[in-house]
Amino acid sequence: MIPLETTLKKLVEETEPVSVASLYALSGLDRADLDKVRSVWPTIPLERRQVAIRHLVDIAEDNFEVDFNSIYRLGLVDVDPDVRAAAIDGLWEDGDPVLIAQFIKLLQSDAAENVRVAAASALGHFVLLGEYEELPAEKVEPVVTALQVVFANTNESIEVRRHAVEALGFRSSPEIVQIIQKAYTQPDERMRVSAVFAMGRSVDDQWGEIVLKEMDAHDPEMRFEAARAAGEIEYAPAVNPLIRLIEDVDDDVQRAAVWSLGQIGGDKSRQVLTAILESDAEYLHEIAQDALDELEFNSGSHPLGMLDFDEDDEEWVLDADDEEDDDEVEDEDWAH
Repeated sequence: MIPLETTLKKLVEETEPVSVASLYALSGLDRADLDKVRSVWPTIPLERRQVAIRHLVDIAEDNFEVDFNSIYRLGLVDVDPDVRAAAIDGLWEDGDPVLIAQFIKLLQSDAAENVRVAAASALGHFVLLGEYEELPAEKVEPVVTALQVVFANTNESIEVRRHAVEALGFRSSPEIVQIIQKAYTQPDERMRVSAVFAMGRSVDDQWGEIVLKEMDAHDPEMRFEAARAAGEIEYAPAVNPLIRLIEDVDDDVQRAAVWSLGQIGGDKSRQVLTAILESDAEYLHEIAQDALDELEFNSGSHPLGMLDFDEDDEEWVLDADDEEDDDEVEDEDWAH
């Protein structure tokens, strides 16, 4: 471990690029060490602060043993909006209710759009904690209200408003259903994409028909969100459309489709995921394996064969000759 003093010295000096390895010294700071960082932080050149805090967020995504939360909280009051936005991203999974008031303030009054966007997204975590009953209602209601107000404010940017809708997607209530419906009917495609994203977060299959429809959208981002939402709501009728999306021109859409097959489960999904693993599509192998593992893990609580599938037919083939129903997959060859 590089000493904290050395890390701070390296950050202040501009003689070499920011060392990722040295940043581990900023993990799990006690009060005395945090005071040292606080005193030095403003003297670190702006670009190096931006780079450093983004590195911290990336490190934390890959390593659950590190704890940079004290640095992120320091970043919340940084004079630079990019640092503030990155700090919020770093705190996304921090469930400390103390952060609620700070995030709401940033959402409502920060001058930088990217900071308001980050705050809206981060508040979604508290909405989720409320749904899990890990936060009392009196803590969650101000969050929901603030997000609703932002969505209703047509003077706010579309990016902030759409992320408010996404954050509200975790909430199960008739009012939020209406907000998602309203967002989906907006003319701006970005808002409609976020509405479908929120449909997935709701884990409510009432959105199934819309999700199916948007799998055929012209916009690949919409197809991606629709494919992923189908898995999140575990919408069984989406299996054949998802299989078709494995051949989508967009790689991200393909990956979303594979992931969702693992979430929905069933014999068709299992066979297709297995076929992918045996195919030459190596770029899909890892996600297909993860999806298959998820499918098998959930098989105990999610009955297999939820689809209309003839288990005696061991060689069902996805091709143009299969006309069992109007939704059957055509021109594919993912199974034996």
